[in-house]
Amino acid sequence: MARPQSRFICQRCAESFLRWEGQCRNCGEWNSLVETIVRDPSRPRSAAPGQGEGSAQAAGLAQIADVDLPRLPLGIDELDRVLGGGLVPGSLVLVGGEPGIGKSTLLLQAAAGLTRAAHGVAGVLYATGEESPAQVRLRAGRLGLLTGEPGERVRVLAEHDVGRIVEVARAERPALVIVDSIQTATLEELEGAAGSVGQVRESALRLMELAKGDGIAVILVGHVTKDGAIAGPKTLEHLVDAVISLEGERFAALRLLLATKNRFGSTDEIGVFEMEDRGLVEVADPARAFLHGHAGSAPGSVVAPTLEGSRPILVEVQALTSASTYGTPARKASGLDPNRLSLIIAVLGRRAGLGLGSHDVYANLAGGLAVMEPGLDLPLALALASSLRDRAIAPGSVAIGEVGLLGELRGVVGLERRLREAARLGFTRALVPRPAPGTALATIGGLDVVTVETLADAIKIALADRAPAPHGGAVPAMLG
Repeated sequence: MARPQSRFICQRCAESFLRWEGQCRNCGEWNSLVETIVRDPSRPRSAAPGQGEGSAQAAGLAQIADVDLPRLPLGIDELDRVLGGGLVPGSLVLVGGEPGIGKSTLLLQAAAGLTRAAHGVAGVLYATGEESPAQVRLRAGRLGLLTGEPGERVRVLAEHDVGRIVEVARAERPALVIVDSIQTATLEELEGAAGSVGQVRESALRLMELAKGDGIAVILVGHVTKDGAIAGPKTLEHLVDAVISLEGERFAALRLLLATKNRFGSTDEIGVFEMEDRGLVEVADPARAFLHGHAGSAPGSVVAPTLEGSRPILVEVQALTSASTYGTPARKASGLDPNRLSLIIAVLGRRAGLGLGSHDVYANLAGGLAVMEPGLDLPLALALASSLRDRAIAPGSVAIGEVGLLGELRGVVGLERRLREAARLGFTRALVPRPAPGTALATIGGLDVVTVETLADAIKIALADRAPAPHGGAVPAMLG
C-alpha cells in the first residue's frame, strides 16, 4: 500500500504546494500554508455503524434507529457531573489546562476510577508522549493506584506516533484511550514537527476516526497558551465532542473543572477539586468552598449566592475604591465582567448619588472563581457602596439581583434554590429584587428575605445604621 502524500494547503485560498513557503503565491497571505495529508478521493469511505456499503440516504427523524449508549462512569462524581453523567462511548473529549495544574493526575485518577466503577468493561489505554512508563508508575504509586483493578487494567503505552496508538487500541479494544498530550502526537506521513498545526489537526482526525468508527472513547490532553486558549488550530475544538478546562491558581489548593463545549450535556456545570498529596480530591461542600477564609463582614465585602448549572455556590464579592491621584481612574475586575463593572459604576453615580468618577475601582471574586451572570450586579454595587462609605454590610447578609440602567432591580433564575443554600450555610438575611405583581417568594426558615425595587433602596437598607469600620479592623466572623 502506497504511503499517503502530504501537501501544504493555504488556509485562505486552498491552493496546494509541494513545500512550505512563507507566503502563498496565489493569494499573497503570509504564514497560511499548513501541511495536510492528501487523501485519495477514489478510496471508498467506510460505512457508518449500522449502515451498509454504498451511498448514504436520508431518513426521517422517526425512522432513525434509537441507539441506547450507556455512559461510562469515571468514579469521580465532579468529573461525571461536568461530562453530563459520565463518558459517552465513542466520544472524543479534549481536556485543557495550564502546565502543572493537574491534568495528568486527574485523568490517571479517572482511568483508575473507570476500572473500579464500570465492572465488566474493558480496560484503559494510557498513551503518553511526554513521560516514560516509569514516570507514570511513579505518579500512580503516589496516588495509590498500583494495586487492585487499576494496577491490572490500566495499560501504559509510551508512544507519540498516532498510527501505533490506533493500532494498539484496535488490538486491545479498551473502553477508553487517553492521549497525553495531543501536542506531542505525530503522524509519520507528515514532515512537520510535533505540535505544528498540521500534526495536531491530522492526529486529532485519526483519533476521531478511532472513536467514531470503533466506539472507543478517547480523551485528549491539550496544552494552554499564554493567553489561556488551547494550543493548536481552532479546528481542534470543533472536531471534539466536549472541551473541558481545568483551571485554578497553580500554587493554590482549589481547582475548577469547566465545560466550554459539550454535545452530550450542559456547559453550565462545574466541578470543584482540592489538590492534596494523594491527588485531586473532590470538595465535599462546593457551596462553602469559596467562602473558605471569609473573615465576616468588612467594608467592600458582600456574599452572593450564584448558580452554576444546577448547583448553588456562594461567593464573596470584594470591591475597593480609592481616590485617584492623577490620570484616568483605574477600573480593574478579576472574575467579573469588566463591562458590567463599568455599567454599575455609571448607574451608582446617576441613580444612587454615589459618584466614583474620580476613584480607582477594583473588584474581585474571592477564591479564583469566574462568574459572568448579571445576578452579581446587586452584590457588586453594594460592595462598591460599602467600600466608598467605609461601612460594612450587616453580618449574615447575602444579596443577589440584576441592575438595570434605570436603577431598577430585576429577578434572577433559581432564586429559591439560591436562598435555601444560603440559609443552610447560616446566613440570616437576603436582599433580593421585588417579585412581579401576583407572585410571592417562598418562606425559607431562618432567612429574612428583604425585597427591594431600586438600587438606591437596596443601598439604604444594606448600610442602614452601619457605623464606619475602624481602620484595620473587621466585624467578627459569622461563619463557623
